[in-house]
Amino acid sequence: MSAEFEIKNKIAESGLVNFDLAELIPKGQRKGIDLKDFLYMEMILKEKDFREKVNALDVEPYRDAFVYIYNSADSIVPLWAYFLLASRLTGMAGKIVYGNRSDLELLLMHDALKNYDFNLLKDKRVLVKGCSDQHIPENAYIELVEQLKPVVKSLMFGEACSSVPIFKN
Repeated sequence: MSAEFEIKNKIAESGLVNFDLAELIPKGQRKGIDLKDFLYMEMILKEKDFREKVNALDVEPYRDAFVYIYNSADSIVPLWAYFLLASRLTGMAGKIVYGNRSDLELLLMHDALKNYDFNLLKDKRVLVKGCSDQHIPENAYIELVEQLKPVVKSLMFGEACSSVPIFKN
């Protein structure tokens, strides 16, 4: 094929770096623990019974898992109960949070963004992928902008064929 008829990929030649937040999502099992299962009649916290149930908890299934602790019962649980359960899981679970699965995902992405070396993108033109088959918490995009703005030359959002400019330094 002659040079005059060569098809060029202008996007590939543009020096644009594609950044996919989904690649930062930590791999591993997500497991929830409902405190109601540790309560007397799933309503009342009796300290002695609660401590026995926490001590009897098989922690092996939580090895390296990302654990969220929540309470689906309509009951008041003192804060020390969460401390006690977290203490039992610490050293076994990969991460432990209070809240629901969405809270867990939000904190996992927060940690991933805080630990990523954004200097790899210094003075680059960055396009943040807009579509993903995995759920990415909206706050992750906000945190990403905070991390990228002081580092990159320009930031865009979307897909290479239809990106939205966010800023240029």
